[in-house]
Amino acid sequence: MSLALPPTSAVTVRAPAKVNLELRVGPVRDDGFHALSTVYMAVGLHDEVTVTPADEWSVEVTGAQADLVPTDASNLALRAARSVADELGLDEAVQVRIRKDIPVAGGMAGGSADAAATLLACDGLWSAGLGRDELGELAARLGSDVPFCLAGGIAMGSGRGEQLAPVLAASGRYHWVFALADAGLSTPAVYAECDRLREGQDVPDAVPSPAMMAALRSGDAEALGAALNNDLQPAAFSLQPGLSDVVEAGLEFGALGGLVSGSGPTVAFLTGSAEGALDLAVSLTASGVAGDVRRATGPVAGAHVVPGEHVGPAPARA
Repeated sequence: MSLALPPTSAVTVRAPAKVNLELRVGPVRDDGFHALSTVYMAVGLHDEVTVTPADEWSVEVTGAQADLVPTDASNLALRAARSVADELGLDEAVQVRIRKDIPVAGGMAGGSADAAATLLACDGLWSAGLGRDELGELAARLGSDVPFCLAGGIAMGSGRGEQLAPVLAASGRYHWVFALADAGLSTPAVYAECDRLREGQDVPDAVPSPAMMAALRSGDAEALGAALNNDLQPAAFSLQPGLSDVVEAGLEFGALGGLVSGSGPTVAFLTGSAEGALDLAVSLTASGVAGDVRRATGPVAGAHVVPGEHVGPAPARA
């Protein structure tokens, strides 16, 4: 079917980056993925995605590290747009415009955030009313982190990370400093290195740690800093040895805790206050251990529509 949408119709959605407060990696499953237990927090670094009707499918990327993002059919946001069209039975194409602020290949789910934003934007553009559950199902097909980028806040992930459950957490704001690396890390390469380092070991099932759950319930930033943990960190250190120096420096400069975010190579540091985050960012930069440093708070909301954009008419469902 075809929809005659005004050429000026557009929907813009912002989606957040994530940090894995805890990432426990279990054995390899029959489908080739690792069994995971992770605790996500959405943080205030955002990508912004705008979708508009077009004669053919395309993606345009601007902003930080835009040259590192593929613009062919492999682009995850473009795949997300096509998945919504397929779900609705539409033969409409869209242009996807991505403005990057989340680090690319940095372990902060930048591509997944773009996909989550695109799902919500296409749903709005076509007034599909898919709902969060339906969008969540589409998100899970696209990638492990995409459902969380839709949801935001704090959540526990299982399976390969896509199965979300709420976490009992005290309300409050946490202050983060992110040290960005000059070169990215391939997620498959990090998992492969993790497997190599564990070769011959008995890998236990991935389950959340009591220390992490207690820290979130209490809202105690010091306890949370002490509970930060990432089973992929040794593999990231092996592939980029300089990352261990970044973690050590941040802790020496007063961070409450620090770890490689996800598959890396971004290093995330938790501090006790906005002032502490600023001091740490200055110290990391002045020491030369990190060239690009960002500050953000969390948790923040998941993907959400930016007000003021025109939304097209509702399509007939196929």
